[in-house]
Amino acid sequence: MAAIITEKFRQHNADVFKDSFSSTTFYLFIGKSSPFSSATSGGSDQSPPTPVDDVTREFYNWDSMLGAKIISTSDVAFVIPRRDWANNTIYDMYEHDVSVSNPATSGATNLWESNFYFVTSENKVYKVLDNNGGAAYSGSEPTFETTAPVLSGGYILQYMYTLTTTEINKFKTTDFIPVSTNSTVSGDAVDGSIDALRITTGSGYVDVAPNSGIYYAAIDGDGTGGIVKLNIGSGGIADYGQGAASTEIFAAGSGYTYGTVDLTDVYTASDLSGTSYDITNGGVGTGGVCAPIISPKGGHGFNAPVELGGHYVMVNAKLEADEGSDITAANDFREVGLLIDPYNVGTTTVASASTVRQSYAIKFASAPGTDFEIDEKITQSSTGAVGRVVEWDATNNILYYLQERWNEYGSVGDKYIAFSGNNAVTGASSGAVATPDTSSSPTVVLSNGSITFASGYASPELESNSGNIIYIENRRPISRATDQTEDIKIVVEF
Repeated sequence: MAAIITEKFRQHNADVFKDSFSSTTFYLFIGKSSPFSSATSGGSDQSPPTPVDDVTREFYNWDSMLGAKIISTSDVAFVIPRRDWANNTIYDMYEHDVSVSNPATSGATNLWESNFYFVTSENKVYKVLDNNGGAAYSGSEPTFETTAPVLSGGYILQYMYTLTTTEINKFKTTDFIPVSTNSTVSGDAVDGSIDALRITTGSGYVDVAPNSGIYYAAIDGDGTGGIVKLNIGSGGIADYGQGAASTEIFAAGSGYTYGTVDLTDVYTASDLSGTSYDITNGGVGTGGVCAPIISPKGGHGFNAPVELGGHYVMVNAKLEADEGSDITAANDFREVGLLIDPYNVGTTTVASASTVRQSYAIKFASAPGTDFEIDEKITQSSTGAVGRVVEWDATNNILYYLQERWNEYGSVGDKYIAFSGNNAVTGASSGAVATPDTSSSPTVVLSNGSITFASGYASPELESNSGNIIYIENRRPISRATDQTEDIKIVVEF
């Protein structure tokens, strides 16, 4: 049984995913401050392991989670592969039937894999309605914003939209550009209009009336009002759209889902009145075709994401320098993921804070003789607890740490033990030793936010293993600093 996943299926899934950001709480999270190694998840920092998709791996991701930032609907956009304008470049053209039997100029057998649009240096996006028989674009960079197709560089172009400054800053990359519909272009689009023709010149066609080879023919089909202006010269049909000597669309009409042009029924009058002529001369003229190219639903420019193949969704999140203790700037990270509908710790209430901390924290009664070091192993000999340092706040005597479920990273053998009580914590590399302040439960005000302790300890702000992790990516270590911003973009293709 033959079947395919259609472009509309992909676009539907992309629509559903993007729309879900308005009804579902999404967080982008970072994690894994400790290096990739054979002792943990495999791989190395230079060659990160491929994420594992099984039932239990999500639990490991929770163990290594450092912090998360909520994603708003304005942080999500449809995007399309970036194809830049360059003079003397051959572009494909929009056709309604690109396939194996009718490949694009580039050889692509699917419209959305062909390069039938481009973006200019002024961030204007154009769709190619005709590519001059597969010739290279030759001329100045287009700048027009008119809603009707325009001849430029030998091509017939349809202006689609211009990227806004916000779109450029959030969603434009070396590989993708955001795609959105221009309301003016959409408002002028006509459903079922015929805006381009596919011409095969043929031979033996005649100028049967003293009309300098100019004739008009109706576009037959299920639409109305479409008229082609034919130019017959040297026994053939002139190509479409290349100036005064070309064959052109005289009236685009509307409502067409298919159409044909009858070369035996043409007129000298543009209103198709008067005598009808047969320019094939009773079949002597052969091989010529004037085939209407069917526009997408709504017309060109009506729905840019659908027309240009926007079955990609980009999620953008910036980790700012002032995120404070929630998203540490003292350590690096190696995991990036998407988390939906997690709970606040100890509850079944979906979290809504803009940022959350996922490391554990201990408040010490006094500073150790030497500072704890990031990533070092810490132990609590009286309980047997083991963890790894995420950050040491020497100003407030706060130690942030994680307990991953790997031996010597958060467990001993297969046994997990939480840090607890007023038992001393020791750094394996630094030799630092400090005792948790279990006699009080302070709220410590930090440079950005605060953290509340209960008998010297603070849990992560999200309930571990709540919600669902729907995306995970392993990367080489990314170092953070208080004077920089990490601009993270995730592209999901459907």
